[in-house]
Amino acid sequence: MPSNLAKRFPSTARQPLQETIWQHLTTSRTHTLRLFEGVNAEIFCRQADADFSPVGWHLGHIGYTEGLWLLEKEAGYPPQFPEYRRLFAADGLPKAERQNLPSFATICDYLDQIRDQVWDYLQVAPLESRAWLWYWLVQHESQHCETIIWVLQLHQQQRGDEGELTTPALRTRGKPHPPAEPGSPPKDMIYVEGGPFLLGSEGLDALDNEQTSHRVEVPPFWIDPYPVTQRQFQRFIDAGGYQNRQFWSAAGWRWLQDHSVCQPAHWVETDGDSLPVCGVSWYEAEAFTQFVGKRLPTEAEWEKAACWQPKSLNAPTSTPKRTYPWGDQAPTVEECNYGGLNGGTTPVGHYPQGQSAYGCYDLLGNVWEWTDTWFHPYPDFEPYPYQGYSMAYFDHRHRVLKGGSWATHPPVLRSTFRNWYEPRIRSHFAGFRCAYG
Repeated sequence: MPSNLAKRFPSTARQPLQETIWQHLTTSRTHTLRLFEGVNAEIFCRQADADFSPVGWHLGHIGYTEGLWLLEKEAGYPPQFPEYRRLFAADGLPKAERQNLPSFATICDYLDQIRDQVWDYLQVAPLESRAWLWYWLVQHESQHCETIIWVLQLHQQQRGDEGELTTPALRTRGKPHPPAEPGSPPKDMIYVEGGPFLLGSEGLDALDNEQTSHRVEVPPFWIDPYPVTQRQFQRFIDAGGYQNRQFWSAAGWRWLQDHSVCQPAHWVETDGDSLPVCGVSWYEAEAFTQFVGKRLPTEAEWEKAACWQPKSLNAPTSTPKRTYPWGDQAPTVEECNYGGLNGGTTPVGHYPQGQSAYGCYDLLGNVWEWTDTWFHPYPDFEPYPYQGYSMAYFDHRHRVLKGGSWATHPPVLRSTFRNWYEPRIRSHFAGFRCAYG
């Protein structure tokens, strides 16, 4: 951010909501740019996988989206940098054609010029009625940051130790973490009583697919207190789980025949027993649950275990639903593993202060968790900021993931946030926990 901007719009002149948005935008951009430290020009422009654009494209797309929605659509400015419109628009070029990019310095200058005008518009923007759009853009940038980390890790895996990347987001990946403190979660499953539950959110930061909040009836069930670990998944591997047809659905077995995999994508070879499984497709998660005689939780079950308080804990004036498993206070390093701060996963049960009211651990951060629910609209769903943001994926081809990962940034780290991917995808930082009943 150019230094003169803070002088033109000092904090003493900002209203509380302006100040909050200023801080969110500034913090997000700092995190974004830090991901590119140590990334050379080749990695910046090269596609690592057919499912993902180059990391440099994601950086340019962040600026393009901010300019499109805040400056053109909201403020009424003329089109910003039309030469980048086709390159950085989500519906512009196919992913394979996004590798001919400007340099990192050029794209950073592009982002700075967009942000310069955004600060000017923030001074007069109608935040009382349109703050949700600013929050959406903060979350949009945070989501692309996590995708950037996925792609950088794919590059690192392809290069091997000799060509290891030095970006801070991955610098500590694979280092051993201290074991969980005494009081780690028990092996027994946790019982969650049946009854009505309020699914979704209508908060200021809630995305269109999280709304509207609505009451659902959840039958009683049991859920694992923590995600499946590498030690547990190793038993599946050792028992021939990847070769045994009986554990796989028909779709899962077809997927397996087309992919010669024998372990999760982000497997830690050394000191990894107590780490959560990371980098599994939905099909692999489903097969493991069949192996152990359990199942994946539904989205409603997962969310209830994460943020609902049993009747015995509710005060007469309190709401039974929390924003986070531990309460309504924003995440800190005491409650969970997030934001790339650890450079990788941490042992399950490592954050006792982050457990839910039911006693589940690691529900936010560490690994995204597959659920047994197809991504679908909630009742009275209304698309924003544009129809294709969520609606394009209500196609019965994407499963819901919950909880965030070690690379997820705070703006999207909440119990009601819904991620979605096709069951075949395994390059993201996804694991799972089991349910029963």
